[in-house]
Amino acid sequence: MDANLVRRVAFAVVAIPLALAVVWYGGLALVCLLAVAGALGAGELLTLAERQGARGARVLGIAASAAVAPIVYASMMEGGRGPVREFWPYLAALWLIAFLTWALAERASTERPLEAVAVTLLAVAYCGALPAFLLTIRHAEYPTRSWAGAWLVFYPLVVTWVCDTAAMFGGRAIGGPRLAPAVSPGKTRSGSLAGVLGGLAVAPLFATVVFPRVGVSIGLAPLLVMAGVLGVVGQVGDLAESLFKREAGVKDSSHLIPGHGGVLDRLDSLYFVVPASAVLYWYFGVI
Repeated sequence: MDANLVRRVAFAVVAIPLALAVVWYGGLALVCLLAVAGALGAGELLTLAERQGARGARVLGIAASAAVAPIVYASMMEGGRGPVREFWPYLAALWLIAFLTWALAERASTERPLEAVAVTLLAVAYCGALPAFLLTIRHAEYPTRSWAGAWLVFYPLVVTWVCDTAAMFGGRAIGGPRLAPAVSPGKTRSGSLAGVLGGLAVAPLFATVVFPRVGVSIGLAPLLVMAGVLGVVGQVGDLAESLFKREAGVKDSSHLIPGHGGVLDRLDSLYFVVPASAVLYWYFGVI
């Protein structure tokens, strides 16, 4: 067996059950996981930018990315008009003022200050804010240690994993025109279609077996719509991250995860899928 595949499988055997347990428990455990992932992802994105000469504010960017999930969770748990819910816009404004002051002090006009500011803001929004929508899915209706809340999270994750797997095998088996040759030469249109179809196949299982058993009321039609949308959105998210790596001239965002690359490589699709899922769950009246 390929050594890289062995490392991927070994990591997955440990990481997947742990991640699922954290999602089931929710609360501060999930917040900590999102904060760590936000900090690591922001660090990787800033490193990619540095390879192209855009030196962002590492400390401010990483700290802010890690802080988004705790602030979101604290705001959700307060309800009504608590101090965090009331004050977070002012806190965000103060952070932005401090950040722009840093840029004025640390970046001369010849050191590409606009790029430094832009990439740091992107790191916070992309790596910190987008994944924080997971807390909305998990805790908008359900407390900690809830299977109903956990399975609301698992559904878009499973759709994404199945879509990725179906796209890989479908592309290899069928081949044909490339999906985005300038960004990710290995992906094909046939694989993309196979991925969406694979994601759609998940919907009946959740509609008839999983969600009814945990008390989540959502029909097959909305789940099919979600699966179709997420199958497309997830692939766009994958390509967006590939675009960043293509500019930086690297294959992986880092070598943090054995056999898997970096945090950005593992969460590329989910950066788009998670907020899209929150919007769709809201639209269908689930959260």
